[in-house]
Amino acid sequence: MILRPRSLLLLAAVLAGTPAALAETATDPLTVEARPTEDLKAVFATVESVHEASARARIAGTVADLRVTEGDKVAAGQVLATVRDPKLALQLAALDARIQSLDAQQRQAETELNRARALRASGTGTQQRLDDAQTALDVVRAQTAAMKAERAVTEQQLREGDVLAPAAGRVLHVDVIGGAVVMPGEPVATLAMETYVLRLRLPERHARFIRVGDPVLVGDRGLAATPEPAALKRGRVIQVYPEMAGGQVVADAEVTGLGDFFVGERVRVHVATGTRDAIVIPPDYVARRLGADFVRLADGSEAPVQVGGPVPAIEGRPGGLEILSGLKPGERIAKPGAQR
Repeated sequence: MILRPRSLLLLAAVLAGTPAALAETATDPLTVEARPTEDLKAVFATVESVHEASARARIAGTVADLRVTEGDKVAAGQVLATVRDPKLALQLAALDARIQSLDAQQRQAETELNRARALRASGTGTQQRLDDAQTALDVVRAQTAAMKAERAVTEQQLREGDVLAPAAGRVLHVDVIGGAVVMPGEPVATLAMETYVLRLRLPERHARFIRVGDPVLVGDRGLAATPEPAALKRGRVIQVYPEMAGGQVVADAEVTGLGDFFVGERVRVHVATGTRDAIVIPPDYVARRLGADFVRLADGSEAPVQVGGPVPAIEGRPGGLEILSGLKPGERIAKPGAQR
């Protein structure tokens, strides 16, 4: 194999272990730049339901069958409880008896009408008797129709004993117990709809920074330790309330996956409260030894740096580690494990 002069020089540099060889063959060079970075403030928000609805009793009676408890997920139209009024069953039986009596009267009136028609046809009966028989039959038929309509109303009242969920959601609390007496319109259970928001409360000094559409970052659970930036959920501010409460500005943020949280649970949220220029580099460019952090420069030397906190990716900008000191814009760095 014939070695060219440039290859000979590189081989000699590698064998000698000179810095020139490191600079020549270092990989993954990165130019340090200062970029706009959001100042993230960690606050606690509360999971709130956008809408709450009450499942109410439609008739007066006694709660005979309570089928849900706090925390259950229900579908729209699901039966949550049954209210029974014993008087309705008695009214239904009385109406059935009256309808049977009217049916018997109707059969008798039809017989009388047929007899009056036969007598009138033979010339032995009068027209007045025929008219009276027809009128009596019409009256009985009308009474039967009215009684059946009244029975339908009573049947509907019996069906309205079922307390239905007005929409899909989660049961926040049950307001009655089995055997309790309720009146029409009295709430039986309160539901939280399946749309949840995070209600933020920020100090008054941050009111001028928060806007609708601003990004927010949310951890997995409310009081858990702060996760890695990549594990944070992304959301956005959907509403900023114009009135302050207790020296705080109130805003709502929309984040996917909040259905697994408890309503009223506290959640750690990071919101942007301003922008500043900072040096941010990928974490794999920083090496830690003996409690100190180092960055390898492109020329092969190492520089001690002071590392701040992690910077999450927001609005298309990649995340990384903030370098507080030890690097300047324009310097080129390489990964600690770069081949030489």
